[in-house]
Amino acid sequence: MDATTLLANTLSNDRALREDATQKLELFAQENYSSYVISLCQILANEQSDDSIRMSAGLALKNSLTAKEFVRKEELAQRWVATPEELRAQIKQGVLQGLGSPKKPVGNISGQVVAAIAEIELPMGGWPDLIRIMLENISTDNATLKQSTLQAIGYVCEATDPSVLASQSNDILTAVVQGARKEEPNQEVRLAAINALINSLDFIKENFEREGERNFIMQVVCEATQSTSSDVQVAAFQCLVRIMQTYYDKMRLYMEKALFGLTVAGMNNEDDRVALQAIEFWSTVCDEEIDLKEELLEAQEMGEQPERQTYHFAELALGDILPVLLWILTKQEEDYDEDEWTVSMASATCLSLLAQCVGNLVIGPVVPFIESNIQNENWRNREAAVMAFGSIMDGPDPNVLTPLVDQALPTLIAMMKDPVVHVKDTVAWTLGRICELLIQCIKPEVHMNELVSALVYGLQDSPRIVGNCCWSLMNLAEQLGPAPGDEAPTSTLSVFFEGIITALLQFTERSNNEANCRTSAYEAISTLAMYSANDCINTVQRIVLTILDRLEVTMAMENQILDADDRASHSELQSSLLGVLTNCIRRLSRDISQVADRIMTVVLQLLNNQSKQATTTEDAFLAIGAMTSALEADFNRYAELFVPILCNALQNPSEYQLCFIAVGLIGDICRALGKDAAPYCNNLMQLLVTNLQSPVLHRTVKPAILSCFGDIALAIGESFGAYLDVVMMVLQQAGSMRAERDNYEMIDYVNTLYEGCTEAYVGIVQGLNGTPQAQMLLPFLPNVFEFIRCVAADQNGTDTLTRSIIGLLGDLAETFESQLKTFFQQDWVGQLLRDARTSRHYGSSTKETSRWAKEMIKRACQ
Repeated sequence: MDATTLLANTLSNDRALREDATQKLELFAQENYSSYVISLCQILANEQSDDSIRMSAGLALKNSLTAKEFVRKEELAQRWVATPEELRAQIKQGVLQGLGSPKKPVGNISGQVVAAIAEIELPMGGWPDLIRIMLENISTDNATLKQSTLQAIGYVCEATDPSVLASQSNDILTAVVQGARKEEPNQEVRLAAINALINSLDFIKENFEREGERNFIMQVVCEATQSTSSDVQVAAFQCLVRIMQTYYDKMRLYMEKALFGLTVAGMNNEDDRVALQAIEFWSTVCDEEIDLKEELLEAQEMGEQPERQTYHFAELALGDILPVLLWILTKQEEDYDEDEWTVSMASATCLSLLAQCVGNLVIGPVVPFIESNIQNENWRNREAAVMAFGSIMDGPDPNVLTPLVDQALPTLIAMMKDPVVHVKDTVAWTLGRICELLIQCIKPEVHMNELVSALVYGLQDSPRIVGNCCWSLMNLAEQLGPAPGDEAPTSTLSVFFEGIITALLQFTERSNNEANCRTSAYEAISTLAMYSANDCINTVQRIVLTILDRLEVTMAMENQILDADDRASHSELQSSLLGVLTNCIRRLSRDISQVADRIMTVVLQLLNNQSKQATTTEDAFLAIGAMTSALEADFNRYAELFVPILCNALQNPSEYQLCFIAVGLIGDICRALGKDAAPYCNNLMQLLVTNLQSPVLHRTVKPAILSCFGDIALAIGESFGAYLDVVMMVLQQAGSMRAERDNYEMIDYVNTLYEGCTEAYVGIVQGLNGTPQAQMLLPFLPNVFEFIRCVAADQNGTDTLTRSIIGLLGDLAETFESQLKTFFQQDWVGQLLRDARTSRHYGSSTKETSRWAKEMIKRACQ
């Protein structure tokens, strides 16, 4: 069967035919990749072929070149590079030809294939004439070719590392800006050009530095906001949002001359898509200025000048944008989809950011709006007033807000019985904001009874309202209850605790989870249990028994699950139940031992169920982690049954979140069992080392594995000697990793890697301290000291990391004493300890650790 027929069958309504065609295409790709891609390319370029089949061919071709998963993406790239060069040239020629198709969707998918090939080849120096060819396309009179090519340039810019295209930025920018100008008669070409400009903003930094070029770019984008095409206007405002994110420091002149007026006009635009982007522009301004405010405070704490200056755009525009935002708040849809982003939602978000940005200045203009609308006959005005009130809770001085909240609270609580669902929903959210941010306004003797009654009453309402009532109850618990771990005989919420829990448990008996309301209720139970005082312990124990009953019921229902939707709902319910159980175990701590056997029986049975989903396993592991902390050495009686399940999880590195939790659980078990963990360590160590070397495992898990070595060493002491050679070699390799100076993501990762290495070294040194095996460490210590020296010299090191390496020096001095005298007498060691004690960049904990390490080293060097 040929590729055309197979592609046609993948579009069939017949499921069996569809699946058979998909499998055969996959087999074709595996058995003869060259023939597969050339067939797809020929179909894509054939103007006589059916449009839907051509699109399907283009999509299949793109999917043969790129994927979302990193490992799969690398495999596909290597397969493409291994394909003969003449065949690759033929395919590149075909997809470039596809850009010129009069069928626009075909031109679009061709552009996506071009970008997928470019992402692989351009960084390797391949396809050197690509940009030249595309720029020639743009200079033609063929509007369809221009549009497709501009789209393709946008896709290439989005997919390719900016540094790869930097040398051609001038040519790309010139072509894109030409297409975006108001003189371009074809609005679709103009739209494609502006979208391409959005994607090219990251690598035209040099152009933006030059005032003349910057002025021209800004002029073109500002003119596009006035286009007759709404699509072009939307793209132009999107472009302004990205420019503000990327080049805030260059925007002062343009804000004064044009952007204030253009964006306010855009917010008033009848087309909601345009208004949404204009509002997003001001949200972005606020985001930037909130960050700059934080940078200023950090610089002042350090006694330094901030690197960047804030221009207070939000404050200067307050008088213009606030009235518009408040007006837009009244433009709610009566029946809107919760997943749909509306102008009133965007306006509320912008108002909230504005309050964080300008603080007290927002109150004066907003309060009259609230007062004149909160009891308005029109529900839209009432809801807008409550939304405005809730939106300004974070940002202004709490002392200024407190009298306003005191005055409004009785009205808001009464409004939980408003006849309109939209209003009640926003009231419940606003009450949650007050509980979260201004708990001091809620007077126990005045407000608590009515407030709790209103929130519990709301549990019988619409699912949307239930979610916000649960969130409000969670905030009450967190603010009024004792912190986890703090024993308190009672709390303000204790008198209401049993009633709230009873109502929530009753609510969660429902079978459906519309708007995630059941999940929200379980989260509320979980939080209330965690923050409960000692006089609520009996109720928390009752929660545990109820949850165990429900978990047993869910497992009995396994065979009744019919389809994927039921499976997802069932898994979500089990995850919610396990989440509550975990927090109850943490709260009850040692008291959980009375029902430990039943808990472990239920959780192990659930873990051994073959149909469970990865998320359920993760939540079950977290529950067992809580059990290890609560039971400590008594957990040993369950270890033999559980460790094989843990090993299975470690053998599936593609489920990296599960692996991450499993690695943390090994540390929990080692801390609980101490030397009794030794019988399980051979298998666990083997799996951990294998995972470190796995190309499939996500890199975020690897620092946790390194740290876990330290937990194991600390637990089993001298028995760790059997693993020392392998572990020290692995730690040396990890410690030699370096990050490029400007790659901030990589710098953060390398720091976590260093922290993992340091925690491993600390665990090993402390675990072997006082044992004959400690001497086995001596051959490795020159590398350990070199690691510490490199970390100490790294300008990107964090306070936590510095404290860790200084603690490691102290541990080494305490363990080996004068044996390491020559190492401790190196100049950099004294310099590191001095800097840690005297520099204001380090916190009090680091200074204290440095003083202790200095004393240990002083004794070792005597």
